[in-house]
Amino acid sequence: MPGFWSKWFSRSEATNAGQRAGIVLPAESHWLSAAAPTLALPVFAGLSEAELATLHDLASQLLVEKTLTPVSGAVLDAPTCAAIALQAVLPILYLGYPAYRGWREIILYPGEFIPDREVTDDFGIVHRVCQPLSGEAWEGGPLVLSLDDVAASGHCLGYNVVIHEFVHKLDMRNGAVDGLPALHSGMSVEVWADAFNAAYTDFCGRVDAGGEPEIDPYASASPAEFFAVLSEYFFEAPDILFADYPAVYEQLRQYYRQDPLTRLAPFLQGTQTS
Repeated sequence: MPGFWSKWFSRSEATNAGQRAGIVLPAESHWLSAAAPTLALPVFAGLSEAELATLHDLASQLLVEKTLTPVSGAVLDAPTCAAIALQAVLPILYLGYPAYRGWREIILYPGEFIPDREVTDDFGIVHRVCQPLSGEAWEGGPLVLSLDDVAASGHCLGYNVVIHEFVHKLDMRNGAVDGLPALHSGMSVEVWADAFNAAYTDFCGRVDAGGEPEIDPYASASPAEFFAVLSEYFFEAPDILFADYPAVYEQLRQYYRQDPLTRLAPFLQGTQTS
């Protein structure tokens, strides 16, 4: 892994110098602070040296191929740049970088942003929607993140805006944004649908009844948001997801080809006893 960032710098200067003018890009030391199991981002706890090396390579490719665009006064410093890239590629650790091809830009706001847009409801009525967002993903277009929310991600608290929005990009790869990504050979659409439909119906019922589930109620907004939010819990708080919906956890384990419940067990047990 030594020399990773220096190789990235030389390539970026040759290919993207104009796009990245004024952005301070990560030094190699920031890889350590972002990925080391006991340091800033515990979501990476328990990864093997081989997995960290793969994560390194995927983050390199993302930083080379995507344009990072700070707007509205956002300041993108080196540690934040590293944290975005490394968290973004965690879901594709065993899927490969092509899963993120087909779009080019990551737009970064300093905090929550308020898009002004019109939407048409099921009755054909057009509504003007203005509500604060921490992130969004456009089909075939850019991905948008709030840097305040990036800073709140990666701490194994069940919240990760980076993973959430990049999971939407995975969901978009096979057409409809519906919580059913392109499954691997050997996985069953029927089994996936049975697990997710049962869990979604149960979860929406709990939220509608005024319950206070440990999983973010925003997951009830749609099947697509359910998939994205539960993917956050899969990587950040797998114990909570497994306790509530073990069949969904199993489907996500097969899809991402990872088992965070096992990998994070020492960290999670430590937080419960401290």
